[in-house]
Amino acid sequence: MTKMNDLEPKVLELDIAYLSTFTNKIITDWGYIFYNEDQPMYYDANHAHIYDVPANPTAVIEEVLQFFQTKNIPPRFYLYNLKNQEQLLETLKDYQFKIEEFISPVQIWDQKVRTRNSESQITFERVTETTLTEALDIECSIKEFGGREVREKAYIEEFHHPLFSHYLLRKDGIACATACLVEHNHQGRLESVATLEEFRGQGLIGELIYFIQREAKERNLKNLWIFPINETIEKVYVKYGFETLGKFTHGHAYLSGKSITEIREG
Repeated sequence: MTKMNDLEPKVLELDIAYLSTFTNKIITDWGYIFYNEDQPMYYDANHAHIYDVPANPTAVIEEVLQFFQTKNIPPRFYLYNLKNQEQLLETLKDYQFKIEEFISPVQIWDQKVRTRNSESQITFERVTETTLTEALDIECSIKEFGGREVREKAYIEEFHHPLFSHYLLRKDGIACATACLVEHNHQGRLESVATLEEFRGQGLIGELIYFIQREAKERNLKNLWIFPINETIEKVYVKYGFETLGKFTHGHAYLSGKSITEIREG
């Protein structure tokens, strides 16, 4: 298994590249500030990411608070290197921030191409302007993605970005599942895997994942990564040829609104 110290820079590069496709980025000496004034409630687009241990936690917090307040965006932090952030965590609590921890698994495809079900009623297609509404309706039905208020504008931006390829699965002609392949520096990232509730439990997600894996192979991508939102979802992807390389413990600090855990639980 890849050592965590070796894995973290690779994951960080992919994550920054992914976030940079739908939000603005400011580089600091302790990490990054990501913001998108057009989507102030899209959490992933509006966070300060603290990767290094700040020498002056109070100054960092004040910097972030002032920045987001000028943008009318609720201030939030993603915290990395958590075991060494004791002083930062205590200072955030002094500022009345709520803090949660969550496990972030990192998985990679084992490069084995699997044969999909031969059911003729299952088809795959790249999402186009013509089928955009069908794919969007599926994405917006998933509570864990934030609902239509958050997901609609974000999905449209992704659809028009050159690094994103969205795909649609149909069964008996009905659009019922979606997934996205994001490319960066010959690496692939599987995102936004979703199925309409009434079609769940039929193995459609596995069929769509196998299709994306074949796409990654045809594009000669070096790796195909996925970052499950929790350890339960991690076990699901293991069934579809993904190996867990490691797990990171991250922190999230926020003053108002839902926690990440509440969002993910829908």
